[in-house]
Amino acid sequence: MTLAGCSLVGGGEQPATDHTVTLVTHDSWAVDKALWADFQKTSGITVKVSMNGDAGALTNKLVLTKANPIGDLAYGVDSTFASRALKEGVFAPYTSPDASKGPQRYQLDDSHRLTAIDVGDVCLNVDTGWYAQHNLPAPTGYNDLVDPKYKGQTVVEDPSTSSPGLAFLLGTVKQFGADKWPDFWTKLKANDVKVDAGWDEAYTQDFSGSSGKGPRPVVVSYASSPADEIGSDGKPRTKALLSTCYRQVEYSGVLAGAKNPDDAKKVLDFLVSQKFQEQVPASMYVYPSREGVALPDAWKTAAPLPDAPAQLPADQVDANREKWVQQCRTLLQG
Repeated sequence: MTLAGCSLVGGGEQPATDHTVTLVTHDSWAVDKALWADFQKTSGITVKVSMNGDAGALTNKLVLTKANPIGDLAYGVDSTFASRALKEGVFAPYTSPDASKGPQRYQLDDSHRLTAIDVGDVCLNVDTGWYAQHNLPAPTGYNDLVDPKYKGQTVVEDPSTSSPGLAFLLGTVKQFGADKWPDFWTKLKANDVKVDAGWDEAYTQDFSGSSGKGPRPVVVSYASSPADEIGSDGKPRTKALLSTCYRQVEYSGVLAGAKNPDDAKKVLDFLVSQKFQEQVPASMYVYPSREGVALPDAWKTAAPLPDAPAQLPADQVDANREKWVQQCRTLLQG
């Protein structure tokens, strides 16, 4: 007996793989479950989600497997790593019908290989209550972090292992210049900065303003983070220092060589749809890329989108990222 032409799924129905899309993403992927289930039901597409570390690890894996892609669609390659993925030919050209409704603001190349899904500005967050209790003015920018009166109060993420950590490093390069940023980090180390491997450890364990109630009142997080720290009085317990924000844009793209590119395009279309974009803030605590999407009420006062976040040209980041990360690592370990 041969199994050729027979199905082992659902008593003779066509295999689900006919309309299955593998979405390759990072570990922070989150989505409203009911909305996601409804999309799959109405579209007839089964989406398998494969999580692959943070944005850096995800990008690296996509590059290493580009000859035999591990999925059909990727989400989560951000603006600090996107230039590498584009240079390596990881993504295929595709322009979503809704790309003109906001995502085009963050376009990286004329072939439209990547479509912006969300925006997350990385910046310093301070525990305003901690400073009030200690009768000390809260820091207002980078230079305060190296002031002796703020010694031992800051926790950041390692730029070699953390996407927000890398964004913070790039923010200091933009602020102080390619030649002067190491001086700032040298002073930061001397002022007893703590460096954690990732955001979760830094924010939920070492930061005093989160549920972890750690010992340090300054942390590298997101401009949207204060919206998750609303007190019983309805006011945020923390504040983002918007002058220190560095813009991270997260993208999605159909993988070159995808087994099911047609359905992958439909999933990408859904990611920029009004319905999906409306749940982005509550699910992933980032801003939607689509214009005209209402933010949660708490965000309007606690997490306004920064007007002028710092950014470096993608080609400059691509050319210097590894060098800067290694310099920073050597400096911190020295």
